[in-house]
Amino acid sequence: MNNALDDLLREPRIWRAGETSSRQGCLPSGYAELDAALPEGGWSMGALTEILHASPGIGELRLVMPALARLSRAGRWIALVAPPHIPYAPALAAQGVDLSRILLIHPRAGSDTLWALEQAMRSGSCAAVLAWPRQADEKQLRRLQLAAEAGNCWGLLFRSEQARQERSPAALRVVMHSHGDSDTRLDLVKVRGGQPHHGLKLDLNNPRTRSLPVPEQRVSTTTSSGTARDQHRPSQQPRQLPLQTEPVRPQMRLPLEMPRGRRPQPVHPLH
Repeated sequence: MNNALDDLLREPRIWRAGETSSRQGCLPSGYAELDAALPEGGWSMGALTEILHASPGIGELRLVMPALARLSRAGRWIALVAPPHIPYAPALAAQGVDLSRILLIHPRAGSDTLWALEQAMRSGSCAAVLAWPRQADEKQLRRLQLAAEAGNCWGLLFRSEQARQERSPAALRVVMHSHGDSDTRLDLVKVRGGQPHHGLKLDLNNPRTRSLPVPEQRVSTTTSSGTARDQHRPSQQPRQLPLQTEPVRPQMRLPLEMPRGRRPQPVHPLH
């Protein structure tokens, strides 16, 4: 009995209360205030994040754009599954996104959206997968969470604020409220490994990353007795957090394999 329990507790998909570390790693959000509120100091990789909003277009993409720009330069794909509007390529490029790493996936039927989303995340070829599902029950969301863990993928779901009342296995649930052109308030209503945080204010037009502590430099001086002595002097400029890059993984084979009886869905790179 004890051996069976030990085997179960060693299962990597089991999360323990109070556990803040992640074997998958994290990604700086590009906003110092948000990173400080998240237990790992950034978005969790290998996990599902839900961004809930009252109406689309209030800055939900600007919120994740600094992180997506980092991921686009790390070698893997960023997939957009059934986006409600055609992405504006010049705007993405202006935010530092490498357009050659962007995929647009358009399922022919709405019922195939969640399946395509799960396959893209589980493939291991996508660093991030974005989707705008209209409906998703707890069982479907749990499958997506497991797929994100299996593929070490950042799963991003943009949903209506009404879904806040529904149960979800997502590691992070963020509710966005817009106040003017730039001021945005975030409510972190579910934070795995941390505490909910309400009323977090961000200026989406001015991302600001955290600086590491100012490092000290050793400066060798000579005393009156002729012996050398090291002094500690802080450097003049603080260092920014380095970009987190990942080893390049094999590209996702296109088109994705479909279950029997289903037709292949178009998948287009964004240029």
